[in-house]
Amino acid sequence: MSARSKARKRALDILFQADVRGDDVATILAAEARRAAGEPARQASWLYARDIVDGVIDNRDEIDEQITTFAKDWPLARMPAVDRALLRIGVWELLYNDEVPAAVAIDEAVELAKEFSTDDSGAFVHGVLARISRAS
Repeated sequence: MSARSKARKRALDILFQADVRGDDVATILAAEARRAAGEPARQASWLYARDIVDGVIDNRDEIDEQITTFAKDWPLARMPAVDRALLRIGVWELLYNDEVPAAVAIDEAVELAKEFSTDDSGAFVHGVLARISRAS
């Protein structure tokens, strides 16, 4: 697994945990930073995970607006928490990170959805992100 794939998984863990537990993302991010500092093997994936989470935090309103607009009849509150977090990661990569090709951002989010969410989540995440990609 590449460092960026690991980073996306770590970002998913942080965003999911904050969403489900109702914890402050910044607090969880600080705890992860302390953990990463003590484990040099985690440094490569940690830096990009932090970029993702910071980007989602900084652009949350715009990201959620994109998801709401393109998730046809699916309000954010009705989505599984994993899907919400993955969509936020994917939208951040699509709209705010020029280093990641759109196809890669979509594929990575879909693979994580297939692994960690419902049977239908891969197709759902793909559809929403593909619509956002085409519109941007």
